[in-house]
Amino acid sequence: MTSPTQQRLRLSGGTELSFITAGDASNPALLLLHGFPSSSRTFQGIIPGLARVAFVIAPDLPGYGQSAPLVAPSFEAFSGAIQELLTHLAIDRRFIYLHDWGAPVGLQVAMQSPDLVSGLIIQSANAHRTGFGPQWQATFEFWSNPTEENERQATAFLTLEGTREQYMGGLPEDVAARIKGEPWIEDWRVMNQPGGMETQRALLADYANHAARFSLIADYIETRQPPALMLWGRHDPFFDIAETLSWMKDLPRMEAHIFDGGHFLLETHAEAAAALMTYFIERTRRP
Repeated sequence: MTSPTQQRLRLSGGTELSFITAGDASNPALLLLHGFPSSSRTFQGIIPGLARVAFVIAPDLPGYGQSAPLVAPSFEAFSGAIQELLTHLAIDRRFIYLHDWGAPVGLQVAMQSPDLVSGLIIQSANAHRTGFGPQWQATFEFWSNPTEENERQATAFLTLEGTREQYMGGLPEDVAARIKGEPWIEDWRVMNQPGGMETQRALLADYANHAARFSLIADYIETRQPPALMLWGRHDPFFDIAETLSWMKDLPRMEAHIFDGGHFLLETHAEAAAALMTYFIERTRRP
């Protein structure tokens, strides 16, 4: 098995993208896309195991982890960066892991080349209105009326405590105790580097464009019916649990697992999630 290797790619616009690869390149490709406010570090607990059955690719999205920020960050620009990475690595068919901010990116990649999608792994990935709970109200108001005050209200979570809440929010104490260290400290450090906060504000605003594409995403999902595996933390405070039912209605053959976890499910349930992903990849790749 090839050990995880950190690499860098200079994108066509000049920005450097950091990414990890692991496993044999002859195996099915698995693209792991992280969410806010983390990086490829999200997947450190599952990459070694998955590398036994897949060629794992885990990028740091621009402005996260060790990747430099883009001058004009958007989910479309992020998907373009990932497309460049896939081309650089000569990746044909691929499984795509969708999580949080990684969902708009991965869905654009999937929809641009639907015949190359081997399967989707869905973890706290929003693609329906049902995913928006009450805590999104300030964001809705900002989208409809983007004043400075509304932006201030919508971005009030961009603090160290708000970053910690991404990991700990909604979790029972015994589950929260399983999170090792304080990963939000490194996330907060990266967010405060040049271009970091600008990236966060730009993506929050641009998420409105992702929401506007929900009907197009639904058409893709319902028409193509890609093989899919859902892994979801029932205590996720950011995406409502009703979103899981919307995904299941769109993908009636999808295997779905609801865990006693939160938004960053892999921080507490990496072993179980990796086992399910391994089985899904092995089962789906069979003729």
